[in-house]
Amino acid sequence: MDKILVIAAHPDDETLGCGGFLAKYGSKNVRVVFIAEGTSCRFNSEELGNQDIADNIAKRNNYCINALSVYGVSDIKFYNYPCGRLDNVPIIELNKLIENEINIFKPETILTHAEFDNNNDHRIVYRSTMMATRPGVFKGLNKVLSYEVPSSTEWTFSHVFKPNFFEVLEQKHVEKKWEAMKCYESEIFPYPHPRSYEGLNTLARYRGMQAGVEFSEAFKIIRSINQ
Repeated sequence: MDKILVIAAHPDDETLGCGGFLAKYGSKNVRVVFIAEGTSCRFNSEELGNQDIADNIAKRNNYCINALSVYGVSDIKFYNYPCGRLDNVPIIELNKLIENEINIFKPETILTHAEFDNNNDHRIVYRSTMMATRPGVFKGLNKVLSYEVPSSTEWTFSHVFKPNFFEVLEQKHVEKKWEAMKCYESEIFPYPHPRSYEGLNTLARYRGMQAGVEFSEAFKIIRSINQ
């Protein structure tokens, strides 16, 4: 399996977006990078710097470490830019950060957010990843794929996620994805919310039906080079 770099905006996006993929391949050579923390957007700007926020960020990062350990992933990097405020960060700064991660890890495959998403941080991370991975810059980078994040990507009603690649999953992969998601104690909601057991299962079955299998996880190929 290729060296895989997952670039996510916030802790939990990796499990929601490609948890089945990580359940299948996570024990291989995988690194996960988080650009922003996933907590401070719930507070006013005046409250930034509050110790309670710092404690909650640390708690969510610990949730993430536990979640990724379910897949066997331990190579994790948190940059902890302010959640929901990536539009205040110069895009060149994010580009350089991502380029540096690629230089260090040298992945063959990158997974990141979808172009159209209801979360602005997700869209910015996608855009920055596209600029950082422009053709001809990184030798050996063969594939760039985007994933969908339930409760975010599908809520952009005017732009439907259009996958063109389906990773076939087994029931055990779907269950492991849910096991990892449960580590994010504050991010679980009752059905019919997409971040419920039934919600994640339904999506895996729906994408499976599209691919002609029982379960799958859907991706969009941004670039694929056969070498």
